[in-house]
Amino acid sequence: MSVKNETEEKVLTPRGIETREKLIRAAEEVFGQKGYFETSIVNISQEAKVAQGTFYNYFPSKKDIYDELIRSYSRDLRIAIKEGMAGSSSFEEAQRNGFFAFFSWVKNHPNLYSIVQQAVVVDQELFRWYYGKLANGFLKSLSQGVEAGEFKDLDQETVAYCLMSIGQFLGMRWVYWEKKEVPEEAFDAAMTLIFQGLKK
Repeated sequence: MSVKNETEEKVLTPRGIETREKLIRAAEEVFGQKGYFETSIVNISQEAKVAQGTFYNYFPSKKDIYDELIRSYSRDLRIAIKEGMAGSSSFEEAQRNGFFAFFSWVKNHPNLYSIVQQAVVVDQELFRWYYGKLANGFLKSLSQGVEAGEFKDLDQETVAYCLMSIGQFLGMRWVYWEKKEVPEEAFDAAMTLIFQGLKK
């Protein structure tokens, strides 16, 4: 499978960790601007302001740094959503807070949309893995809401992907296209649509 275990990576010094992160952030910028196929290792190295040889100390290829960027998106986004949902007093509130955390995180990583969507042609297995990890988080929360009697017992995988699509396209409409926060009225309309359908 193309998604490697993160524990397999070599141990780095603090300076090495900093350089590796600098390369990943540079790759995020260049992949977002130029696209995967038009991006070169030279482009990424120049953006990171490191020698091209330094790139190979951390990543064997362009595909490897692209994979790691997708993995870091998945990990960091899911952590942000989990932290946003923590301490909620109901499952509805948790879902609302999770959506809010998603939009807040994406505002600081607008290239997420173009970079992840490129994976459908760069590496479809990686593309499915990314959305599968997000779906699993929704499934866990939805199943808890159903067990608590707060949500209707609908097909949870279907609901999870519907909720993901709402987040995806609202964020694309406002954060990615307009470079703005999702308007309060748009957020409220989406939440009303979701919870009038989900709540018992």
